[in-house]
Amino acid sequence: MKNILKYLVVGFIFGIVLTKSEAVSWYRIYEMFQFQSFHMYGIISVAILTGVIGIQLIKRNQIKDIKGEAIVIQDKEKGSARYWIGGILFGLGWALVGSCPGPIFILIGAGFWTVFIVLFGALLGTYLYGLLKNKLPH
Repeated sequence: MKNILKYLVVGFIFGIVLTKSEAVSWYRIYEMFQFQSFHMYGIISVAILTGVIGIQLIKRNQIKDIKGEAIVIQDKEKGSARYWIGGILFGLGWALVGSCPGPIFILIGAGFWTVFIVLFGALLGTYLYGLLKNKLPH
């Protein structure tokens, strides 16, 4: 129960940050895909930079996970088709729906009940991927 509470607190903080930064705003996402505003690109750039720094710190300082085991980050396999295909599908879904998977629960929590349709689509896509993953380029 104690571990669950930690994750809930981090989730609430993440939700507040995304909401206050307007990263869950359909209009901000629309602006991004229309190349009308730098707002979302700035948020994404900060997230990428934070991830790069975090991974470098983990690798260089051999940081351990919560159970005390070494965190091993494997190198990616060579190839680009899967990244292009996956990125295009993800981007199209994001542009059509106006939300990436991260804010789905935040939007539902904020009372946007139509986002349940988006959640259903995300779960269906995940399920279909599970069925087809052996036939897809990895």
